[in-house]
Amino acid sequence: MSQCLLYATAASRDEALALGRTLVEARLAACANVLDGMTSVYRWQDELREDREAVLILKTRAEFADAAIARLRELHSYDCPCVLRLPIEGGNPEFLAWIAAETAPVNRD
Repeated sequence: MSQCLLYATAASRDEALALGRTLVEARLAACANVLDGMTSVYRWQDELREDREAVLILKTRAEFADAAIARLRELHSYDCPCVLRLPIEGGNPEFLAWIAAETAPVNRD
């Protein structure tokens, strides 16, 4: 079973937390890390911009990445949100197993 990271940016810490909480609650991600206070320099609509943003890093199973990306795009405040999928090539086996367990469907019977 393979895992991946989703890297996204958000307009604020509050938005990143809300996005992360939603994906973890839906079990589309095992964990969300929010790094506040990042500054982005970019060009948008032929204008050079510099804005404060928050980084959102999600840990998930590769098989759930497309659904997680779709949900992020649906909920995000940006017209064209930064959402990137990065493969996990290895790591602590116990932590990788935890990601798998936390993104497993819950039997609610």
